[in-house]
Amino acid sequence: MNKINQDNQYLLHQSIDDLAQLPSSFVEAVTRVKTFALLEMEKETERKQLYYHNCDHVKGVQRRADRIFQAIRPYWEACLDNDIAPDYLSRMKQLIDLCAIAHDMVQEFLPQIQPHTSRRRESGVSEAATITKLLNYIKNQNEWISKQTSNHLTLFTDSDLQIIIEAINATICWYDSLDNTIYQPDLYYSDKKLSLVAQIIALADLGTLGMEGIEAFNQEGSLLFLEENPDIIPIILNQDIPSYKPIDKQTLYENFRQRLLKRTRFQVNFAKGRMARLARELKGLTAEAISVLIHDVFKYLNPTIIQAIELSTPTANDTNFEELIEFFELDKYIKN
Repeated sequence: MNKINQDNQYLLHQSIDDLAQLPSSFVEAVTRVKTFALLEMEKETERKQLYYHNCDHVKGVQRRADRIFQAIRPYWEACLDNDIAPDYLSRMKQLIDLCAIAHDMVQEFLPQIQPHTSRRRESGVSEAATITKLLNYIKNQNEWISKQTSNHLTLFTDSDLQIIIEAINATICWYDSLDNTIYQPDLYYSDKKLSLVAQIIALADLGTLGMEGIEAFNQEGSLLFLEENPDIIPIILNQDIPSYKPIDKQTLYENFRQRLLKRTRFQVNFAKGRMARLARELKGLTAEAISVLIHDVFKYLNPTIIQAIELSTPTANDTNFEELIEFFELDKYIKN
């Protein structure tokens, strides 16, 4: 048995011992998997100093995904046969919750070849590792339940697993050099009919600005900066940059200033990209659902909000280090 399967078997039986009973419904089966995912994320957060891709983030994605689901549910239900609609949508809601909680369970960074550079991820690698770990756990749970009972209602089906894979893959981001922002390519493939679960998870993952406004958007930017640039943490805590031979203090200050400035400029471009891309990302939904999402759910994606972000975000070449630190409020988020 490989290492991943050993870990999954251990956590599966650990959670089973804690609960001391078989799941009696699909909801309970999903709850076990969500518990596993959150436990894994807590360990990953500790090991890899994750300020953004942690339990708070995925719970935020779950919250936003639920808002999107509730907004479009009447229109989704109208497209289904009356006989299957309630049960089907209840199951899809469980899969939405699960995918939201589990989609960032593993974070893999590229090796850092040079010191004092930002940590980077390769698109799709973390998501692939997450899918592997998650499916192994689910399949182990299915196998255990099957041995204990003939109640197949608590099992994940092949269709469920396909939806989970598709939804997590839909959160993979690519960088667009034309508008200097990121986007999720699976939302743009005209020949790829995404499930609504996958579409909802992708929209919720990058939906903070549109659904929660500027303050939440800026906070995410600060947390992402800390996660990708953990070498700035001692500087924030100590209020000074130590000497690193052969690099002098002034060079390091400029290094950090440029990284902070790059992030503020990205924040502005990302905000513009979210507004510009929303209509394309909602394609495939009914006209009524799109109208509700644009006007009631993603209500902050409008020119007034984008202008406010541009005016309040320091992006000028001569912005000094102290101004950038003040903007990001990094000291609020650093864990000692």
